[in-house]
Amino acid sequence: MEIVLYALSVMYSPGPVNALGLNAGLRGQARRALGFYAGVGCAMLLLFLVLGYAGTVLVSGALLPWLALLGGGYCLYLGYLIARAAPPTAAGEEEGAATRLTFARGFLIQGLNPKGWLAVLPIATVMFPAAQVTGGKIALWSLPLALSAGGAPASYALLGALLGRYLVQGRGLRGVNLLLGLSLVGCALLLFHDAWRGLLG
Repeated sequence: MEIVLYALSVMYSPGPVNALGLNAGLRGQARRALGFYAGVGCAMLLLFLVLGYAGTVLVSGALLPWLALLGGGYCLYLGYLIARAAPPTAAGEEEGAATRLTFARGFLIQGLNPKGWLAVLPIATVMFPAAQVTGGKIALWSLPLALSAGGAPASYALLGALLGRYLVQGRGLRGVNLLLGLSLVGCALLLFHDAWRGLLG
């Protein structure tokens, strides 16, 4: 039970992936971002499987600062795209290719997101063994945990769709895009700070 509670509390807390889901909902693109949610879930499934079977052999503390640097750079890029995105002028307008949330983007940002790694590491290396989750049980546990990870940005997108419908209309969406873009820049700065501390420590 502690595995589930820990995973849900970490995965559903605010972060770059969930901010992107919220933005998709605000822009009326929640359904078109299904591939993005699937990409997030697949990245988490891969992390659970690799770390669950390999444990800490593959991931040392020395790797996390480099992941933070890569993730921070990607957050800066996505933050810039969102902050500059123009609000749709008509319902159902196609979003530009630069801001489209695809499977590859979901997989990449979650794979480079140290928050994802830090969510998986304690589960795979401490909680799984303590709960006698070994062998084939690792795969059985990993699949629902990965599905819930994909559900996190989807739930934020649903929230964004509800907020967008009632609170954010027209020009207000440009301000929300700017705010979300800046929040991703803030996430990037925090990741760079973590990377700096990890590399110096």
